[in-house]
Amino acid sequence: MQPFRPEVATRLAQLAPRLLDQVDAMTDRMVDVLVRTEPAYRELVEESEQDLRASTRTNLAGGLRSLMAAAGGNGIPHLASARAVGRRRAAQGLPLEAVLRAYRLGGQVTWETLLAVSRDATGQNDTLLLEVAGAVWRTNDAECGALAEGYREEQRRLDGVDARARQQVLDGLLEGRGSDPAFVRTAADLLGMPLDGRLMAVVALPGPDGGPALATPAEVLLKRGLRSVWGNRGDARVAVVVLGASRTADVLAVLRSAARGPVGVSDVVDGAAGVGAAYRLAETAVRTLPAGAAQVVSIDERLPEALLSNSPEISSRLVGQSLGGLLELPGDEREVLLDTLAAFLAADGSPTRAADALYCHRNTVMHRLRRIESVTGRKLTDPRSRLLWQLALLGTERGEPVRRSA
Repeated sequence: MQPFRPEVATRLAQLAPRLLDQVDAMTDRMVDVLVRTEPAYRELVEESEQDLRASTRTNLAGGLRSLMAAAGGNGIPHLASARAVGRRRAAQGLPLEAVLRAYRLGGQVTWETLLAVSRDATGQNDTLLLEVAGAVWRTNDAECGALAEGYREEQRRLDGVDARARQQVLDGLLEGRGSDPAFVRTAADLLGMPLDGRLMAVVALPGPDGGPALATPAEVLLKRGLRSVWGNRGDARVAVVVLGASRTADVLAVLRSAARGPVGVSDVVDGAAGVGAAYRLAETAVRTLPAGAAQVVSIDERLPEALLSNSPEISSRLVGQSLGGLLELPGDEREVLLDTLAAFLAADGSPTRAADALYCHRNTVMHRLRRIESVTGRKLTDPRSRLLWQLALLGTERGEPVRRSA
């Protein structure tokens, strides 16, 4: 950028503090206009308004500093930042035309704010700033060119990553090759995401209609600033997610908003070496859910069920030994007693609260509980019996008790 004439540079230097004080107001104006006029940005705001505001503020402040630096003959458009924005918006799937319009809007907002600040300071339109107008728009054009370059670079990278190669790399991570530094370097480069920080695994099974449990999950997560790589293993969609500074709860919230089938999530592991174990935990978690259930669970939420599902022989024996003859009763009586037992345990052993849950009289619950003791040979007051019953009910895949009236 060419240096301004001394009197123009002096005026810009005088206005600089006032102009920089307007960055937040400029950001608010830009976000408001983008939400009203650009559907792509409206959707982005709905997903993560904070991300858009932070990016917009950074770009506006960078442009103002470039303009101020030009007053001393050192103005250089922050093209690297524009290229980075282009790459990120391409990865998020925003149309290039919409991103370019947003950048040009930034130039317009910058110029109009400069005029307004000048009028407030001098009480009149400052003809010296006409020389600055050309610099503002030349800088804006240069940044738009850099943005488009970064956008197309990311598109080429995304298009060039062969799906088969990506699946092979993902398979390697899930199978435990994350302990090989050379493999991890290759995988990180191919996938375009870091593998040396906080990671977690996700496993999604088909929904009730046989379709995918998650539609476009990579795009959904990326809009929240979470990078991920997805592939297939058998009937499941599997992924490795880079958490960065995000919490497990943030990932669960995003997935729950989009889930159409069973989804299991691992705990957080540190680096690629733990991905294999994370995958096994996520798979175990999802296999504890009923087929087709539109539900997202972490392994920590399903530990008892996971223990039983990983030991089917022990689970079967536990059910048989704990519930005994109760399972051999006629169907109607069996279901009533199982529901009563589930309600009793859920109520921390309170027959009164169990009766409330079942919409029946407390004496009815007491009669059923005595019948359960008789059939199973176990005592309601025995803590070990209660533990075994609770595990046995999980082993029979029973959920909350069915509400019945007396």
